[in-house]
Amino acid sequence: MSSATQNGNAATVPAAHHQAAEDDTDLRESLAGLSQLTLGSTGLAEMLTHVADFAARAIPGADGAGLTLVHDEAPNTVVASAEFVREVDAIQYRLGEGPCVTAALEGRTIRSGSLSGEKAWPRFGPRVGRLGVHSVLSLPLTSAAGIVGALNVYAHAKHAFDERASQLGELFAIPAGISVHTAQQLDKARRVAGQLQSALSSRAVIDQAVGIVMSRSGCAAVEAFDKLRVISQTEHRKLADVAQQVVEEAVRRARARHTGQ
Repeated sequence: MSSATQNGNAATVPAAHHQAAEDDTDLRESLAGLSQLTLGSTGLAEMLTHVADFAARAIPGADGAGLTLVHDEAPNTVVASAEFVREVDAIQYRLGEGPCVTAALEGRTIRSGSLSGEKAWPRFGPRVGRLGVHSVLSLPLTSAAGIVGALNVYAHAKHAFDERASQLGELFAIPAGISVHTAQQLDKARRVAGQLQSALSSRAVIDQAVGIVMSRSGCAAVEAFDKLRVISQTEHRKLADVAQQVVEEAVRRARARHTGQ
């Protein structure tokens, strides 16, 4: 081996160590950011977007990342760190084939460095290749409840993701899956609480309207409720909206009598 070749190899080793150290730092910082994510005052989509952003930073070679969640056994991209990611995923959902679909439904890591020639997805690969997207790393997101979706990482370059990128991606996907599932459950709890509050408010205003109708017509509660229900059905309006109008009109009349107008 010539001295020039030896010197070249020697120079490559420190560079590789330096790159590995940078990759490890990016992963640690992304995991730290992931651990601090909460719904807080933000919505589910915004929080999941942060997860996608952290993923794009944590995985070497990534140009963009997206999160696919499974609803009724059908995958659907919820958020993406770059618009081209959403476009790529839309293609595979439309075709029903692609790495994201496989990772989400089968629960295994999918990696390809030449999508345009990928035999596993003969319709999807050429289409995204024409968009200039050639590499993908799709990782299943799992929790105690099972597979909740997939993390999809894309790059424009060919063979952008090596074995190390796959390993780092799998390390990131473990806590990411837990975070996504937790965020989903918290968001669901919020929505249920909001619906319950709305139902309680509606019940209160309906009870008030029933009382007003009873006082005006001298009928029983059941008959008063039936009167409101008939109006609701006839006018194709929600019962709560009809009740709200009855209450508001009663308030206006009371104020008018009080002011003498």
